[in-house]
Amino acid sequence: MRILITGGAGFIGSHLAEAMLQADFDVLVVDDLSTGSLDNIRHLLGHERFQFVRESVRDTSTMTVLVEQCDVIVHLAAAVGVQLIVDKPVHTIETNIHGSEVVLNLASKFDKRILIASTSEVYGKKTDVPFSEDDDSVLGPTRFTRWSYACSKMVDEFLALAYHDQYGLETIIVRLFNTIGPRQTGAYGMVVPRFVRAALRNEPLVVYGTGEQSRCFANVADVTWAIMKLLECPEAIGQVINVGSDESITINELAKKIIAMTGSSSTIQRISYEQAYGRPFDDMLIRQPDLTKIKQLIGYKPKYTLEQSLQQIIDYERERMKFDSEGDD
Repeated sequence: MRILITGGAGFIGSHLAEAMLQADFDVLVVDDLSTGSLDNIRHLLGHERFQFVRESVRDTSTMTVLVEQCDVIVHLAAAVGVQLIVDKPVHTIETNIHGSEVVLNLASKFDKRILIASTSEVYGKKTDVPFSEDDDSVLGPTRFTRWSYACSKMVDEFLALAYHDQYGLETIIVRLFNTIGPRQTGAYGMVVPRFVRAALRNEPLVVYGTGEQSRCFANVADVTWAIMKLLECPEAIGQVINVGSDESITINELAKKIIAMTGSSSTIQRISYEQAYGRPFDDMLIRQPDLTKIKQLIGYKPKYTLEQSLQQIIDYERERMKFDSEGDD
């Protein structure tokens, strides 16, 4: 079976490509490298069952050829990271909505099962946890650009479900909750790699806002396992499904834990959202998924604890920093 992964040179996409190759899939990756990196998949380029195409998912002619060649699609290509969303809202909306339009239209034309990656951001400013897939969304005002990401992913969900309802397209929607692991960049506001790198350099860990906002961080290996199992689950078709961990931690606690685990002399520095992003910012106070549905569908239970995931990332970043320093000699 041949799988097409859009955004496959990104953090989650590259891990999924690895897992799919290990499971004997043929893997076709398309990525324009705007946020993904060739370094993430460089070790896969010589594999006989792996192919990489550098192109945007908005390029209809290229995508027509790729979709026709594959058996199933995992659509991960999107503008990601709070910093990128705040800095480039037009890019966010165009990439997320138009890219999904192209992929869904072609999936329908060639009758290919498709899994669409959505986000926990669609729950907005809800505070009653855990978040269930049928809960109402509570978004902030349109003058805060960070909500453009949530809205664009909600449109993706509506469109995917419409293709399923109207044309019978086999669509699966997963709402991902703060996925972490080796190879994740901190360049676009991802907090864990940003904290780990600062701690390893004994630099201040910069916390935005009060730091009392809480998150649940899922290991990328758990997330890729869930994606692969959901693709094979007939009962998942036409469904919206939370994927993540339900182990919650505040950002203040996360910073303290990373400092302790790295043996760092770093301090914790707090700045306002406006200082961080250069404009007023609206944040979610809490994010915790209800995992009841995914447990029922595929028996999902996160394998990795937060501490195990953080240790993986610390080890990876230590090795990366060592390699970079040796390269400078």
